[in-house]
Amino acid sequence: MANTQRSALIVGASRGLGLGLVETFAERGWRVTATQRSASPALGRLASEAVRVETVDIDDDAAVAALHDRLSGERYDLVFVVAGVATQAHDPLHAVPRAVAAQVYLTNAVSPIRFAETFADRVAPGGTIAFMSSILGSVGLNESGGWESYRASKAALNTYARSFEIRHRAAGFGVLLVHPGWVRTDMGGAEADIDVATSVTGMADLIEGQLGRTGIAYRDYRGETLAW
Repeated sequence: MANTQRSALIVGASRGLGLGLVETFAERGWRVTATQRSASPALGRLASEAVRVETVDIDDDAAVAALHDRLSGERYDLVFVVAGVATQAHDPLHAVPRAVAAQVYLTNAVSPIRFAETFADRVAPGGTIAFMSSILGSVGLNESGGWESYRASKAALNTYARSFEIRHRAAGFGVLLVHPGWVRTDMGGAEADIDVATSVTGMADLIEGQLGRTGIAYRDYRGETLAW
């Protein structure tokens, strides 16, 4: 009998939303490969027959290629690139050192697409490649300003993802950009609207409903479509 268990590769799962997604998908019976940039005791505690833990820095192309080799033969219904940074996010662009702004752009926009390009051949037919975007990446919805370098990096991610989907349109997988909500994490802060459990439950529901669909969608954790 064919193995019908779904499988996911969650990239950037050492804490917060990534860690919560690993827990949620594992609880739903998925087989999960979870990555960390450096050793995460919280993620390590989840390691089991159903949860495999790997180490990779998405900004390191050689490390990503090595991970691709280590996972030879694996196929995933979901590849979800969660990893991202918000360094000096509250500062206006002119107050952010060029090197910092460039690193935010590389980590949030360039590296996720390069990772997806490397792992596109590992996505099962009808699967999904997801990117952790943000409502702050919406140009049309930006009426309050702020978070300038972070906003720009997520807007760039959205743009790159659309081109990525066009380039791979015949491959048989869908592309999903996800806004997790304003979540009480290290990045979101204590004043955020929702907790991790609410966000990851919604995102998991969204992803499971998206499986089998092609094209690209930009949605929040409740499944609502966002303006580009």
